Amino acid sequence: MAKKKISKKSDFDKTQQKGSGKVRLQKFLASSGVDSRRNCEELILEGHVRVNRKVVDTLPAFVDPEVDLVTVNGRRVNVAEKVYFLLNKPKGYICTNYDPQGRKKAIDLIDTEERIFCVGRLDADTTGLIILTNDSELANRLTHPRYELPKTYEVMLKERISGEAIEKLKKGTWLSEGKTGRAAVKVLKRTQWDSLIEITIRQGLNRQIRRMLAKVGCRVKSLKRTKVGNINIKGIPVGGYKRLTKSQVAYLRRMTE
Repeated sequence: MAKKKISKKSDFDKTQQKGSGKVRLQKFLASSGVDSRRNCEELILEGHVRVNRKVVDTLPAFVDPEVDLVTVNGRRVNVAEKVYFLLNKPKGYICTNYDPQGRKKAIDLIDTEERIFCVGRLDADTTGLIILTNDSELANRLTHPRYELPKTYEVMLKERISGEAIEKLKKGTWLSEGKTGRAAVKVLKRTQWDSLIEITIRQGLNRQIRRMLAKVGCRVKSLKRTKVGNINIKGIPVGGYKRLTKSQVAYLRRMTE
C-alpha cells in the first residue's frame, strides 16, 4: 500500500479539534505500548487504526483517551497505567529500546508489562541513576534544556586533580557546542595517584562530564550518576531498581513546571 502523506488537516481532525482532553493519536498509541511513535504514525497512515470504528489514515489526528474507542487491527488500545522506576544502571547496559548490535539494555532490568523507556541517557560505561517510565510528557520535560534539573555524578580520576582544574570546571569549559554552564565540584578524596570528586551540572550534553574533564587534563576511571534533583540511588544495589514514590513524581513535575 502506498504511503499517505501527513496532511495539514485530516477529515477526522476536522471534527476533532484539539482540546484539554485531546492528545495526538500517534502519541496515545505509543504511550499505550503499541510501538514507537514513528511506527505508530506508519500504522495510522497504512489504515490499521480506527477511532470510534472509523478508519483514521491521515495526520494530524487527535483523540480523547478517556472517551474515544481506539483500535489497532481490531484490538482495543487502552490507556496505559503511568509507571516510574529508578534504576541503578550497571556498566555495559545502554539506554535505548532498540539496538541492532544486540547489546544489553537498561529496560531489560525492569520487570513490568508496560512499554517503558529511559529518560535521557547514560553511556554504556557510565553507571548509576536513570529514570525509566512510560510517561512521555514528563520525560520530555525532564530532558528539556529549559528546566536545567541538576544532575550529580561521582567521578574517579586516574590522577590527582589540581586546584586549577577544579576552578576551570566550576567556571565552565569550552566544548564543540560552546561553553558549558558553571559546575559545582567537591573533592571527596585525593591522593598522590588518583582523585574522587563529586560534580553537579545542569546541562545534558552528550558525554558532557567526560569531555569537560578531558578538557582540563583529567582521565576518567569510573563515572556514576548519583542524583537527579534531590532524588538519589542510595540503598539501591547495582542492577536493582525501585518504583518512584508519588511524592518523588510530584517533585519532578514541580521542578519542570
